[in-house]
Amino acid sequence: MHVALAALFFFAILTLWVPGYWPVAIFQVGIFVLAGIALWRSRRAFPRFSYPLFPLLAAVACGLLQLAAGKTVYAFDTQSAIVRWLTFLAVFVAGSAMFREARVASWFRDAMLWFTFLVAIAATVQAFTTTKILWLFDPPYNGDTRISGMMGPILNYNHFAAFVEVVLPMAIYGAMRSRSKSLLYSGMAAVMYASVIASTSRAGTILASTEILVVPVLLWARGLAKGGAVGAAFMRMAVLFAVFVAVVGWEHVRDRLLAPDPMAVRRELATSTTRMIADHPWYGVGLGAWPAAYPRYAVLDVGLIANQAHSDWLQWTAEGGIPLGIILVTLFGWCIVPAVRTVWGVGVVIFFVHAAVEFPFSRPALGSWAFVVVAMLAAQKAGREQLAAGGGR
Repeated sequence: MHVALAALFFFAILTLWVPGYWPVAIFQVGIFVLAGIALWRSRRAFPRFSYPLFPLLAAVACGLLQLAAGKTVYAFDTQSAIVRWLTFLAVFVAGSAMFREARVASWFRDAMLWFTFLVAIAATVQAFTTTKILWLFDPPYNGDTRISGMMGPILNYNHFAAFVEVVLPMAIYGAMRSRSKSLLYSGMAAVMYASVIASTSRAGTILASTEILVVPVLLWARGLAKGGAVGAAFMRMAVLFAVFVAVVGWEHVRDRLLAPDPMAVRRELATSTTRMIADHPWYGVGLGAWPAAYPRYAVLDVGLIANQAHSDWLQWTAEGGIPLGIILVTLFGWCIVPAVRTVWGVGVVIFFVHAAVEFPFSRPALGSWAFVVVAMLAAQKAGREQLAAGGGR
């Protein structure tokens, strides 16, 4: 089943550019089927309750209650958002069941790593050689790839950066921990980091750079790698990072980082969303209904449709109310300890941080990319607790 899960994820990422809903529907139906199979197979040995189930169930329940009580400004968008949260829940359930086997979890992380590496190569080369998606398909709009933000199959450069952020720590972890494949993992990490630089995502550049510094420190602090090995691997990666970044060029992202007002538009969207929260503190405006509610609270007219708040954290609170916002913040808090313990899972924490200034969770495939790692963390945590309980008997 884990091979089918990986195939679904790869299909969903490679079709993120498609304007129609059919790729999303295929992904969601496939995830629901796999979750159902996983639950059936685990019916006699169901995994212990894991905390991420609570906020995911809370989000689904919030949307259902809003529909039942008529507390949404646009019922259709709320229905779509409920299905999206159900998808995240199904990914977590299926992953929690599959990843109880360490062998399966390790295979899946390797699959994510290789897939992201290959997409990063294709996206970087595509950005400098063509205006077509993967050299084959016309994008939904015209324009230069760097201006439009298109990176491989992902049309939003910030979303591309978030996609890489989840996996980059796994490559750095491998470079620091593996003796035979250290150079390979170092090269993969360098390619992925360079692709983020090529995307010109400011938040992505800052957060990916943070991962490069944090992962070696955590490995050393947790005693998972000796200081000498960490230093040698870091120097090797630093050389490769410098080479690959020099190839793609860092001038465009430097100029964006030096922009006089980097929070332009986002600040006004945040202000409008905060007003929305103040008007609907308990029930929210309805899951997924932020775009419909926004015009009433807009403080800036940029002449374009505002379809997201550009902050998932603020948007969750505006759409579901302050209680749901707090519950989802606890999900982020839960992720920190197992992510730091494993080190390779730090990317999911970074993904949540990026969501504070972007909206990667608005796309079912991209949000699920993070939740499948949350499932790995939960499965490993449950396994460790089970071993501890067994040893205490």
